Amino acid sequence: MEKKRKIINDPVFGFINIPNDFIYKIIQHPFMQRLNRIRQLGLAAFVYPGAQHTRFHHSIGAMYLMDEALKTLKEKGHLISKEESDAALVAILLHDIGHGPFSHVLERTLVTNIHHETISLLLMKQMNVEWKGKLQTAIDVFTDAYSKSFLHQLVSGQLDVDRLDYLCRDSFFTGVVEGNTSSARIIKMLDVKNDKLVVESKGIYSIENFLMSRRLMYWQVYLHKTAVAAEKMMINTLRRARELSLKGEQLFASPALSYFLCKESTLSDFENNGEALHHFVNLDDNDIWTALKVWTSHPDTVLSVLSNGMVNRKLFKIEITENDVDEERVSHLVDLYMTKFGVSAHEASYFFSSDMMTTDMYREEDDSIGIIYKNSEVKDISKASDMLNIELLSKKIQKYYFAYLRD
Repeated sequence: MEKKRKIINDPVFGFINIPNDFIYKIIQHPFMQRLNRIRQLGLAAFVYPGAQHTRFHHSIGAMYLMDEALKTLKEKGHLISKEESDAALVAILLHDIGHGPFSHVLERTLVTNIHHETISLLLMKQMNVEWKGKLQTAIDVFTDAYSKSFLHQLVSGQLDVDRLDYLCRDSFFTGVVEGNTSSARIIKMLDVKNDKLVVESKGIYSIENFLMSRRLMYWQVYLHKTAVAAEKMMINTLRRARELSLKGEQLFASPALSYFLCKESTLSDFENNGEALHHFVNLDDNDIWTALKVWTSHPDTVLSVLSNGMVNRKLFKIEITENDVDEERVSHLVDLYMTKFGVSAHEASYFFSSDMMTTDMYREEDDSIGIIYKNSEVKDISKASDMLNIELLSKKIQKYYFAYLRD
């Protein structure tokens, strides 16, 4: 009797087949299901209310694109075994399991000594122990230790399926149509030359569109000034909560959040299925929002004002400039907040944030996108393209911002 196929109806790519029971069991694992409770775009929903999709949605979409890419490469004569296909699918499914709630916020406040990719790898290794080594090839693909390097490039590279999915998905859910890119056409143009991913020359315009779309999405969505303002306010809120916790204040928080508020965790706390890893996998967006709602009525002025701002969208005002903020203006704001809220200069410093944003969309030295011609010659996209925007994309852009509590 034929087994019933498992299908997911995805709003971006339509019906997605889950290839086999092994992949289905990976999707059903608690580490994957936790991603259902973590928004892909964090605080961008303050700007784009439709951006409610999760990291789980993204991982499923990336798995679909990986499956399509592997089919394309097989059709072009490249030998990829079932074990290798499954490994690549597992690697892309699990590539984000190390993300925490509002991941970059968390990395700047509560989990500062370990990168999310390291946590992803630790969790994959833990699953590999649970499953008696069945994930080892996937781990090798994820870490670029496998003999076929192009499989790793599909997981993490300039033209990986991770980026192809999140650009399409984030564009769809935010409504920023400029970010949409033809992932299906790019995948059909993929090939492998000397164990490196390349793109057929007839796909060059799709690659140019992909790179330009990525640039537009960074400035219109990922680094939108209101989203940045919300992120900086959230960072300062969690920093204040942590400062109070380290001083012995018993703040309302879930056990997982409380652990990270009260402890400066290090890599050793995560390794060997450590206590930090156990708490991390129980931490999601709900822990943070639930705590913030309660903290709005906390007697600490800084914590309550900032928490109220997050819960009720009274966000920092933000200005983006070519130069760093003037110290005289900072001093004036500190005096203003001290008078208005009756707080110290140190406490007043939580009501503003200044920093520098940097982007460089494409760096040839990182992992170049190769264009292959009919004579088998391969050129980097920056040399093959006749459009000036490649030079623009390679240029590092720096902007200063100053976010502060409105008067």
